[in-house]
Amino acid sequence: MAICPECDAEIEVDEYDVDKGDLLSCPECGSSLEVTGIAPIELDAAGDEDDDDDEDDEEEEAETDELGIEEEDDTEEEEDWDE
Repeated sequence: MAICPECDAEIEVDEYDVDKGDLLSCPECGSSLEVTGIAPIELDAAGDEDDDDDEDDEEEEAETDELGIEEEDDTEEEEDWDE
C-alpha cells in the first residue's frame, strides 16, 4: 500500500510488480506519480515529460552552438545545373 502525495489516497501497489522510476496514476485524483522507492513503496509527483524533452532540446542546441557546429537545414536547396 502506498500513499498519493497529491491527495493522500491509499493506492494498492504490489512492490514486486513495480520498479523504481515506473510511472503510475492515482485512481482518486488522476495525478501522475513516479515510484521513488520500492521497500516500502514510495511515490512522488511525476514531472511533465514534455517539459523535460524541451529542456533536453535546449541543452543540445546550446552545446551545438558552443562547439560551433552548424546543423543541417532540412529544406531542400535548389541546385543550378548546367545542361
